[in-house]
Amino acid sequence: MAKSGVIEGDPAAAAVRAAELKKELLKLVKAIVDEEDVNLDAVERAYQMLVALKEMKLKKTVSLKLRSDRELASAGTVPEEFKCPLSMELMRDPVIIDSGQTYDRPFIQKWLKSGNRTCPKTQQVLTHTTLAPNHLIREMITKWCNKHGIKLPDPVNYTYEEGFAESDREHFLSLLNRMSSSLSEQKEAAKELRRLTRKTASVRALFAETPNAIPQLLAPLRDATNGPHPDLHEDIITSVLNIAIHDDNNKKLVAETPAAIPLLIDAVKNGSIETRSNAAAAIFTLSALDSNKALLGKSGALKPLIELLREGHPAAMNDAASAIFNLCILHENKVRAVRDGAVEVILEKIKNKARVDILLPPLALLSTNQKCVEEMGDLEAVPCLFEIIRETTCDRNKENCIAMLHAICFSDRTKWKAMREEESMHRTISQVAQNGTSRAQRKARGILERLNKSVNVTHTA
Repeated sequence: MAKSGVIEGDPAAAAVRAAELKKELLKLVKAIVDEEDVNLDAVERAYQMLVALKEMKLKKTVSLKLRSDRELASAGTVPEEFKCPLSMELMRDPVIIDSGQTYDRPFIQKWLKSGNRTCPKTQQVLTHTTLAPNHLIREMITKWCNKHGIKLPDPVNYTYEEGFAESDREHFLSLLNRMSSSLSEQKEAAKELRRLTRKTASVRALFAETPNAIPQLLAPLRDATNGPHPDLHEDIITSVLNIAIHDDNNKKLVAETPAAIPLLIDAVKNGSIETRSNAAAAIFTLSALDSNKALLGKSGALKPLIELLREGHPAAMNDAASAIFNLCILHENKVRAVRDGAVEVILEKIKNKARVDILLPPLALLSTNQKCVEEMGDLEAVPCLFEIIRETTCDRNKENCIAMLHAICFSDRTKWKAMREEESMHRTISQVAQNGTSRAQRKARGILERLNKSVNVTHTA
């Protein structure tokens, strides 16, 4: 195999060689995957090709860097006001942040995406993360570079992290503007924003960096008098889901946008099953933050999620159950969920053997609430839970069931007889005490001790 170093002086030849290496690598990888046994020789050759491609990339980067350094060295010292305070290099795309300081866009973007919300230079807390182009500094840098024979990339062609360019930013802003246009324009723009927010992290980050971006996205839903167009509804709600998935800053931003949570809750109630499922998934994603759990609970998110679960559509049950579980980690939301009928709905589904794996965790979580335990007793949950333990091979399911039985055992002595009969007939509790997870064993032993203690007390009396 030819060494990558033979083409380092010729960019065209380097590109051709890289294409050849990729083609050979693709054939090798296909051969490795298709063969039943592992071909070590093919794996080694594939590894060598990957190393060669890496070397070519590094040499190209170093070559460009050295050329830039030589140009700057020949030009003399770069004025301090033209350097980015983060990189200490000549700025290619200067932008102003909330503190009034100027930075090179990719470096300040990286700073902000790392979760920082202060100005690196002044440590001032930023009230927003909008980046405004500093045209004056850009013009001054351009004049200085022209004077010293240095060529800087044009901002339109200057590619940022993950291949995102200024031209893409302009496209993003134009899409947001189209969300206030005609229905056909809104539908086209929403579909494209859904695609971009799914595929491109930089676009998801832009929603946090651009003032009023989320309100603009939601405008067609907020202003719809006779209900939104189904496709438009689905695309906007799915875009909100994609935006929220990006990071905690986006989750906070979406939840604190006044119209966002009411529109998500409405989407759980109305729309296509895809829209309702994605709205539930968006609520689940937002609820990763404790502050959002409280906000969603107070806004009435639980009741429509429980109703969506009651309907039992396979595509929506997982998202609804996951959202209910996450929200009910917060104590006050457990109270709301029990009040809104979650126990009856979940238990009915479990008795009908519908998605038991995803429904046991939220029910087990709710069983730390006394009213939930009382309701489970009234709804004859005990035989159902024992049956699941006997039939399932999943340790997590057994753990959740025995945890709920433990709560019932210590709360409702009228169920002790049924538990003793189950133990006598199938030794179900003892088997979990011996073979379950560590938590399941503790719960099972607790039940056995309580039942044995009650027997001893009865005999003594």
